[in-house]
Amino acid sequence: MEKCQISNCSINTMNLTCYMVLSSPTQKTGITVLCSIVGILCVLENSLVLFLIFASPKIRKKPSYLLISSLALADVLASIVFVCSFLDFHVLNRTDSSKEIFLLKLGGVNTSFTASLGSLLLMAFDRYVCIHRPSEYKVIVTRKRAVVAMAVVWIATMFTAFLPLMGWNCCKVNSTCSELFPFIDSKYLSSWICLVMILLLCIVYAYVRVLWKAHKHTVYMEKHQTQAGQRNAKMRMDITLAKTLVMVLAIVVTCWSPVLALMTYSLFVSLNDQIRKGFAFCSTLCLVNSMVNPIVYALRSRELRSSLRNTSSRFRKKVSISEITPEADSIQKSSQIETICDDTPWTWAPSSRDLPSPSVPEL
Repeated sequence: MEKCQISNCSINTMNLTCYMVLSSPTQKTGITVLCSIVGILCVLENSLVLFLIFASPKIRKKPSYLLISSLALADVLASIVFVCSFLDFHVLNRTDSSKEIFLLKLGGVNTSFTASLGSLLLMAFDRYVCIHRPSEYKVIVTRKRAVVAMAVVWIATMFTAFLPLMGWNCCKVNSTCSELFPFIDSKYLSSWICLVMILLLCIVYAYVRVLWKAHKHTVYMEKHQTQAGQRNAKMRMDITLAKTLVMVLAIVVTCWSPVLALMTYSLFVSLNDQIRKGFAFCSTLCLVNSMVNPIVYALRSRELRSSLRNTSSRFRKKVSISEITPEADSIQKSSQIETICDDTPWTWAPSSRDLPSPSVPEL
């Protein structure tokens, strides 16, 4: 295939066929099946999470679950907008859209994925406060502050994502266009890459600090805990926390690293068709991340699982309300024993009996 010249564009038009790198029917079929399966699962999972959160008055009042709902909403939008736009462009090869319509679709994809990362950052901060300042957690992390933080994240991501539509595009400013995205200015792409990398680094930093705190707690428990059974139980909790957080970091880094690496590479080197095909397939990893998020962050929660069981029982009409209530109460009591923060499946916070006495330096 002859290499297209896509370094610049006219005032309002561009040769979009140069960006349609999936040429063979096998490639188009494979990407269609992959996007369809992952996209449908992503919508179903995240919609279920949103339903379970907002169907329970008690759960939806907790800041942690508000942040999870923000993540689920972003992932639902990401799956719908990305799959429709991606298949419409790369598989159906439609070029009848104007520059404004294309940038509007791209802005929607950009908004949803960036808001998903922003929500992950808020959740990482929530867990950081929970484990480092457990006694002040409910004072620092309130429902009002969570809502304000979510609003700031969504407004900032929408403003950033729609900058090309508002005028920062290579056609408008007559600059070098990206070889991966039509109409996108290379300087805007580099700025967006820096923003995403900052978000990812902050997420990694927060979780590394949580892991370090868990490690220090394990060492402290080994030295000062007299009851062997209680010590072993706490150590198992620390090990579980470490495994969960390592899994969280591995998923985020694995799904986003290939895309960011290829975007960065495109800023310095002219890309051939094979690399751009690889980028098209790697971009679906971000969709996979949105599919995995509800499993890691939400569906492992005791309270959400309890709500799901209760909802299923009501629909099946096989379990009476009197039989459901004791189970839910026992779950809530056990969660209160394990952590003083909101019940989430991927955290640990030291209880008051685990904290050192005033004569012992705090961890």
